[in-house]
Amino acid sequence: MILEVGGVAFSYRSKNVLDDIEFDLKRNEVLSILGPNGVGKTTLLKCMNAILKPREGSILVEDEDVLKLDQMEIARKIGYVPQRCETGRLTAFDAILLGRRPHIRWNISERDLKIVDSVIKRLELGSLSLRYIDEMSGGELQKVSIARALVQEPRILLLDEPTSSLDLKNQIEILGIIRDVVRGHEVSAVMTMHDLNLALRYSDKFIFLRDGTIFATGGREVVTPETIRDVYGIPAVVERYNGFPIVIPLEEDNS
Repeated sequence: MILEVGGVAFSYRSKNVLDDIEFDLKRNEVLSILGPNGVGKTTLLKCMNAILKPREGSILVEDEDVLKLDQMEIARKIGYVPQRCETGRLTAFDAILLGRRPHIRWNISERDLKIVDSVIKRLELGSLSLRYIDEMSGGELQKVSIARALVQEPRILLLDEPTSSLDLKNQIEILGIIRDVVRGHEVSAVMTMHDLNLALRYSDKFIFLRDGTIFATGGREVVTPETIRDVYGIPAVVERYNGFPIVIPLEEDNS
């Protein structure tokens, strides 16, 4: 396993937010964490990256406990893309280059520049590379943030709602890139998602959170009308179209 999360619990002051979260992930897999607002999805990602310290539990990346590593060691193993990224008077190129910081010893090397250039081309950011990030749209800034995480060459990518600021075309493009990177580079990705249909299309595994605990986990077989009803409180059907399952919410019958 590339990632093993064991018995993670977290509290804000006296309020339990996560309790006994346990799952694992193999190389080349994309995991989506699903559930309504306020169930602890973002908190779980931050615990996995040691931004927040769990009250209990362990997070192992390739058998190393992330909670025992320093920040630079964590950054060499985990790339994190938050929902909202801070802006500043940096060009997109410089902002992406900052992702190489955990690997830079004394000076920026030719290899560092080649990796940055390769990711910029892959995400088609060439036309934005010399623009300042504080002048960018939310979608453009999101792509720069993902590029910065990719140049870290992490073993695990953590992405908090990576499509939230993107239009439909860019949602498909970014999730396709994430999936291709995962499958082509022996890494894995964990995403929080609100769009169940995008999650179904681009993910291999799913975790549904309810009240800070795992309600259901597994492959596409766990995305059922019953799970959706119990987790989100709405009726739905799951149909197949062109080989993909599609979640269709239904209106409640109040008659």
